Amino acid sequence: MQVSSLNEVKIYSLSCGKSLPEWLSDRKKRALQKKDVDVRRRIELIQDFEMPTVCTTIKVSKDGQYILATGTYKPRVRCYDTYQLSLKFERCLDSEVVTFETLSDDYSKIVFLHNDRYIEFHSQSGFYYKTRIPKFGRDFSYHYPSCDLYFVGASSEVYRLNLEQGRYLNPLQTDAAENNVCDINSVHGLFATGTIEGRVECWDPRTRSRVGLLDCALSSVTADSEINSLPTISALKFNGALTMAVGTSTGQGKIFTSLEPEHDINDVCLYPNSGMLLTANETPKMGIYYIPVLGPAPRWCSFLDNLTEELEENPESTVYDDYKFVTKKDLENLGLTHLIGSPFLRAYMHGFFMDIRLYHKVKLMVNPFAYEEYRKDKIRQKIEETRAQRVQLKKLPKVNKELALKLIEEEEEKQKSTWKKKVKSLPNILTDDRFKVMFENPDFQVDEESEEFRLLNPLVSKISEKRKKKLRLLEQQELHEKEEEEEPEGKPSDAESSESSDDEKDWVEEVRKQRRLLHQEEKVKRQEQLREDRQTVLKPQFYEIKAGEEFRSFKDSATKQKLMNKTLEDRLKLEAKNGTLSISDTTVGSKQLTFTLKRSEQQKKQQEAEKLHRQERKTLRRSAGHLKSRHRRGRPFH
Repeated sequence: MQVSSLNEVKIYSLSCGKSLPEWLSDRKKRALQKKDVDVRRRIELIQDFEMPTVCTTIKVSKDGQYILATGTYKPRVRCYDTYQLSLKFERCLDSEVVTFETLSDDYSKIVFLHNDRYIEFHSQSGFYYKTRIPKFGRDFSYHYPSCDLYFVGASSEVYRLNLEQGRYLNPLQTDAAENNVCDINSVHGLFATGTIEGRVECWDPRTRSRVGLLDCALSSVTADSEINSLPTISALKFNGALTMAVGTSTGQGKIFTSLEPEHDINDVCLYPNSGMLLTANETPKMGIYYIPVLGPAPRWCSFLDNLTEELEENPESTVYDDYKFVTKKDLENLGLTHLIGSPFLRAYMHGFFMDIRLYHKVKLMVNPFAYEEYRKDKIRQKIEETRAQRVQLKKLPKVNKELALKLIEEEEEKQKSTWKKKVKSLPNILTDDRFKVMFENPDFQVDEESEEFRLLNPLVSKISEKRKKKLRLLEQQELHEKEEEEEPEGKPSDAESSESSDDEKDWVEEVRKQRRLLHQEEKVKRQEQLREDRQTVLKPQFYEIKAGEEFRSFKDSATKQKLMNKTLEDRLKLEAKNGTLSISDTTVGSKQLTFTLKRSEQQKKQQEAEKLHRQERKTLRRSAGHLKSRHRRGRPFH
């Protein structure tokens, strides 16, 4: 697919590329598609969208389902179905077609205007009727309310053929010598014709009188315009009730964009309500262009929108293999400014295209030292290739650099493994926002000197040493590349080649080694602690006793601590021995535990004093009762 741009309007050519002959077998076509890249990359929207020799006219049916085209040789009409993307039927004609029109929504009613003054009517089944007009015709339009066909051509009269009555009506007499084109407004039915003198005459079909005259040639010619002949009206089309577009033979007007195919254009047709443009060319292949600015792609090829969006996201420079693009400054350096305007230079945008062979010949003549430049370019390319074999610099975070390097290496190994087999890809921690703080906040720095880290990862120390060496190499390489840009690569050092032997140590030996190192470090710490204890002077410490408690000795706290260190079973046995615990069986076969709270010494003294007090009161009550009994008996007191 070829892409061109003019006035920032992109035009996608969908018909460019090589076409395969019809007489080739399917097997040979498939073989060519495998070998030839241009054949494989071409886009074929509609199958066999071409004519035997030349295509003269092309139009689209009103329902948008059928594309009809006429051409030679032999004169014929072909109908293509957009729903099937292939040829629906083909009919041969007696003479070449000037233009044609579909009277129905589909292809069931077609009118052809031939170059031998014949008008041919076709129905869905084929040929229906043929008649002739007095003068050679150039264009015609159909008036639906009155069923009249209006023909214009090499005459000042506009011929009218009524299809309901089947006869000619009185013609319309214009002021022009000849009429080129005509059109009827579908809203209010106004008929307009473009003359050879550059005027547009408007007629009312109801009254058969002229209602307006527009001199387009006089208004289009200004003092700045350069024309060699009088502009004639070559195109005419209504757009709505109040808008009309007029085209002149000299190309007067503001250019929106332009197409420049390899061959001349005979007819142009815009697909309704879309940005697709169909052209009939002086070549067997018919042109298909897509302009996204004009509108979306048709419904039967809606994938073009996605295709063009992808091309706009990844733009590619246009390259011509046989031509070289040069600017005016390049021509001055080569001494070829005298070729401007000649067939050797083709103007394009801000420069010119010239034959690549001519460019090389002139450059060798102007610059005989081109071989030295070529040699330097090759040496520079070799240096770039050797640089690509180096270790690529990676941007590492400020925190946990070794962990980031480990994750990068694992990701590279995972990518290499995905080429061989399909592995489910997992998210990378470095690119995950949830773990972003771990590589930014220093509080999350991994402590590799801790006991847990060294015991759980005994081989991490060796691997980390490799990564530290790699980090140092990366830093040295970065400094080296800044100092020397064109120095060739050296051989790898022996230290790098011997690193692979470190990974062959056994896991158990490494764990034992780490444990020995930890014991030695603990021994050194204990010795240092003893030295510090000997040097320090002990001072008396005072403790405060809580209210309601009595101090006995430090042995009680020691015994309490020992009791807390014992198991539950040992404590239960001790409680049962002291009498504070009693175990009894219940009726259902389970065990019942009863605990007696242990009383303090103060509570014991208080209980003994209460007991002594109760005994004294009891003796006093007994003695008082004895005295009362003697008094009743009349015994005196002593």
